[in-house]
Amino acid sequence: MKKTLILICDDQESIHETVGEYLKLEGMDYVSAYDGIDGLKKFEEYNPDFILLDLMMPKMFGTEVCKEIRKVSNVPIIMLTAKGETIDRITGLEMGADDYITKPFSPREVVIRIKTVLRRVTSASSYKKSDLIKHKNLEINLESHEVYINNHPVNITPKEIKIFYMLASNPGKTLTRDYILSEVWGYDYFGDTRVVDTQIKRLRKKISSYDSEWEIKSIYGVGYRFEVS
Repeated sequence: MKKTLILICDDQESIHETVGEYLKLEGMDYVSAYDGIDGLKKFEEYNPDFILLDLMMPKMFGTEVCKEIRKVSNVPIIMLTAKGETIDRITGLEMGADDYITKPFSPREVVIRIKTVLRRVTSASSYKKSDLIKHKNLEINLESHEVYINNHPVNITPKEIKIFYMLASNPGKTLTRDYILSEVWGYDYFGDTRVVDTQIKRLRKKISSYDSEWEIKSIYGVGYRFEVS
């Protein structure tokens, strides 16, 4: 049976040694990269099942590495950061990261978070091909990660399509920010709900140029609702 392969991108040797040891105890394997450019190369070469990605790395910041990877893959990514400010965590999540861990951390915590995200991703990927939503001129296919409006493809990120799918699956129902946050980012994420507002703002910008008989409506102080005319 093929072992789960983790790509560790961090410029600190101690991170690779300590986390790597715990990963092997859990029956996983890992490959190391010590700067952003090497991280992209290792990603292309090894096609890992999971990525631990440091925010501040030589040659290319982790946020840029994440952005490049998200152009071609939905591989789960946890950002590692020595900074505790909310803005740094939000930046990583906006680029497509699935979670974040603030340094210093215990290797055991990292492994637990990896397993949690992997379970969540595996569950999300269990959707059948019949999971196709259509509203008027809108078509959302979560399985193929495609959105079409008026038969035109819309360039959309993994987080955006999850939010869009969730809202469109519940027309007329108001979904709170906290609910969206827990469903898309997971119950183990304790970040600010403003990240939901940011993602929906970007989503709206991408779909605003199309004439439609549906909309994502803001419900002041509560959350969002998908409405069909």
